[in-house]
Amino acid sequence: MTTAREIMTAGVECIGENETLADAARKLRDFDIGSMPICGEDNRLKGMLTDRDIVVACIAEGGDPMTVTAGELAQGKPVTIGADDDVSEALATMKEHKVRRLPVIDGHDLVGMLTQADAARSLPDDRIGDLVEYISEPGASRT
Repeated sequence: MTTAREIMTAGVECIGENETLADAARKLRDFDIGSMPICGEDNRLKGMLTDRDIVVACIAEGGDPMTVTAGELAQGKPVTIGADDDVSEALATMKEHKVRRLPVIDGHDLVGMLTQADAARSLPDDRIGDLVEYISEPGASRT
């Protein structure tokens, strides 16, 4: 059994819940990524933030990214995977929730991020087709 911890990307950067969306946009640019976890002052995961969230939920609604905070966009409980959960469970979770990235949690601590690319590298050749089929499904989220 391959676990999420074995194939995840460790050392994930967070945007603080009290940091502005302008700060978040700069971090996304600097790290060349499209999404990042929102972490609270208690170091707990509060949600995920995408570049699309900044545009659609803030700018398009007339918000000011210099004053709106990442925490204001954190809604509901984030979809996560346990660090010691099997990769097949991670893929099922991605498919069920239509997400392409999963924060990896050990207890309450964010320890990494598992992407579909991470999962694909760990799959046997006969299972990669299933992943590609999922990625190609209409309506699959890019987050």
